[in-house]
Amino acid sequence: MARVTIQYWAAAREAAGVELESVEAGTLAEALDAVVARRDEDSRLRSVLARCSFLVDGAAAGRSVAADLVLPDAAVVEVLPQFAGG
Repeated sequence: MARVTIQYWAAAREAAGVELESVEAGTLAEALDAVVARRDEDSRLRSVLARCSFLVDGAAAGRSVAADLVLPDAAVVEVLPQFAGG
């Protein structure tokens, strides 16, 4: 397991209620599951994450590969919601 930082932007930050948080996870999917598990069941974060794209240490990481994407220790996962106009 790696200790990683999740950084939220725009609507993802609003849904998460924080700008940054740390989790221990082996893969991107595990990291996303961990942050959702910290919230109330009625949290908007799960639905926002389903529409987000991600950067892991600056490299694009699609949701479709989240289960297979192994996170290195101290990685930074940026959560980027969809932006108007593109």
